Amino acid sequence: MSVAVLSVTLMCARTQTPASHPGVLQAPGMAVTGLPVLSAERRIRMIGVERPGTGYSTPYTYDRIKDWASDIKAFADGLGIDKFATVGLSGGGPYVLAACHSLPDRVTAGAVLGGIGPTRGPETAPGYTRLLPIAYPLLAALRRPLGALLTSGVKALRRVASDGYDLYKNFIAPPSDRAVLADPAMKAVFIYDLTTALEGGLRAPASDVVLFGRHWGFYLREISVPVRFWHGDADRIVPLSHGEFQAALVPGAELVVCPGGGHFAGYILGRDVLDWISSVWTDRPHARPVRAVPALDAEPDAAASSADVGGGD
Repeated sequence: MSVAVLSVTLMCARTQTPASHPGVLQAPGMAVTGLPVLSAERRIRMIGVERPGTGYSTPYTYDRIKDWASDIKAFADGLGIDKFATVGLSGGGPYVLAACHSLPDRVTAGAVLGGIGPTRGPETAPGYTRLLPIAYPLLAALRRPLGALLTSGVKALRRVASDGYDLYKNFIAPPSDRAVLADPAMKAVFIYDLTTALEGGLRAPASDVVLFGRHWGFYLREISVPVRFWHGDADRIVPLSHGEFQAALVPGAELVVCPGGGHFAGYILGRDVLDWISSVWTDRPHARPVRAVPALDAEPDAAASSADVGGGD
C-alpha cells in the first residue's frame, strides 16, 4: 500500500521518496526544504501535486474548493493508494481541508501551514480577505487574461530569478521571513519550483483567487479527520487570526503558533509536520516510533506559549 494525492484534468506529480513507502500528498502551495531526507527517514512517500494551471497540469477552475477532493480520490485510486495524509501551505490549506472533509475514510491526517481561511458564509475568517467576495465579480471576469499575463510576465523574469529572489528577500520581505529566505537551500527549492511551474503556464494563482472568493462548498465544523494548523505570529500575508479561527472551528484540531514566524515559516517545519503525521497515523505500513523534534529554534518559554486550540462550537 502506498499513499499520495493529486487532481484530475490531467494532473502531474513529483515523487520524492520510494513508492514502497506509504505517503503524504503535498497539496497546492507546498514546497519544503529537506523533505526527501526527512520523509525517507520516516519511511513516508512524498508526492508533490501540480494543481490545474500549474506546471504540466492542464488549466482548469473548479466550481468550489470542495471539488478538488473528487480529483484527489481519482488520482489515489489510479495509483492504488488506499490511505494518505495531506499537507498544504498558504493557498494549499483550503485544498487540504477539502480532502479531509470529503474523504474521511481515506485521509489519515491534514496539516495546514499558514493557510488562508474561508471568505464567505458563517465561517468567514477575520481580516482583509473579507474583501475578496466584494472583488469577486471583477476577478472572475479577469481570470483568463490575468492568468495569461502572469504566465508571460513571470516567464520574462525567469532569466533574472536569482536576482529577483535576492531583491525580494533583502528589501520587500518582512523581517520575520528574511531568515528563512536567506537559507541557500530555500532559495534553490524556491527557484526550481518557480521554474518548473512555468513550463505549462502559471494560471493557477488567478484561479485560486477566484475560488477563495467563493464559498468552499463545505463547513469546517463538519471535518472529522485529525487536523493540525501551524501559523507564524508575524505572518503579514495570511494573518494569525486565520489559523486561530479555523483551528477553533475544526473539531479536535490543534494550533501551533510559531513565535516570530512569518508566512514562509512553514518551509522549515517539515520535520515537525512529518513527526506529527507519524504520531497520528500509527497503523501505516513501515511505521516506526518517532520522537517529536521542535522545528523552530524558539526559546523554551516561547515554545511553551505555542497554543493548542481544540473543539468546535
